[in-house]
Amino acid sequence: MRETVLVIGASSDLAQEAIHSLAHPSRQFILHYHENNEAIEKTMSLLDEDQVIMSVQANLTDETEIHQLIESIPFQIYGILFAQGRSYHELLTESSAEKMDEQYKIHVKSTMLIAKAFIPQMIARKEGNIVVISSIWGELGASNESVYAAMKGAQIAWMKSIAKEVGPSKIRVNAVTPGLIDTKMNKLIPVEDQEEWTNQVPLQRAGQPKDVANLIRFLFSSESKYVHGQVLRLSGGL
Repeated sequence: MRETVLVIGASSDLAQEAIHSLAHPSRQFILHYHENNEAIEKTMSLLDEDQVIMSVQANLTDETEIHQLIESIPFQIYGILFAQGRSYHELLTESSAEKMDEQYKIHVKSTMLIAKAFIPQMIARKEGNIVVISSIWGELGASNESVYAAMKGAQIAWMKSIAKEVGPSKIRVNAVTPGLIDTKMNKLIPVEDQEEWTNQVPLQRAGQPKDVANLIRFLFSSESKYVHGQVLRLSGGL
């Protein structure tokens, strides 16, 4: 029987690379996206026809749409990859309550609601795998990104806590915290800021989406069956 993996935020660069890395005849995908349907169609075109069993559009800042997403899925879910995210660069003193709520809903509340919906299936089967793509800023903090960093830190705290809850049911939960990765989103960062960052990295370069995808593939494989409740930083040495 094929494993069904639900990918939240499947249109992101990191998610798309991870999907291709995870693709295997024993695995099929449900792809969630918000607006970038073109990226989903591109991903589907590069996979076998039967590897993507459905795609679902939902705005994760809208709780009604989150519940509609959950209710639209008629399949048993083996694994969930949480790859959703929205960057936010602003001083706390300039951040509105609306922006704080938006960041919370996208990164934290939606993660908890979706996991809550599908974990009972995993408990009943005594198997499951959840991977959260968080951020190095959730560990280290970041000036001008305190709101974003707080939400990424909350993802990590939630992962560690839920891992303790579901571990006895043979469900593994882990987080990946990338540093600067060469994605379309990070190309919006000024070149001088990127250079300042990479000069601090012992490996002297930004990471590639493939680097993150390789780690995610490991976490979804049997080779990582004793890796649980861990935060795996992928930052070139920082």
